Amino acid sequence: MKGAIIFAVMFLLIGPTTRAMMAGRLGAFGQWIGDWSPFSYILLALVFAAPVYAIQLMLSWPKHVEPENEMKKYLRENPTPDID
Repeated sequence: MKGAIIFAVMFLLIGPTTRAMMAGRLGAFGQWIGDWSPFSYILLALVFAAPVYAIQLMLSWPKHVEPENEMKKYLRENPTPDID
């Protein structure tokens, strides 16, 4: 499935109209960053820092420990006696 998506995106990027549209969008984004410089830098820092913080949080989360079976101490060694 990933290969088909990459194949389709590659053909989209080959087209000149798509490349022109993407270049225009990137130019507009760069212009927006410059126009709204303090706000945009804070926003970009939050966008890039949030996944890093989430990964760090997941890696440092305590592991789940299964509780011990309370009835195990009452279990006999041989629950069924041998019948001869």
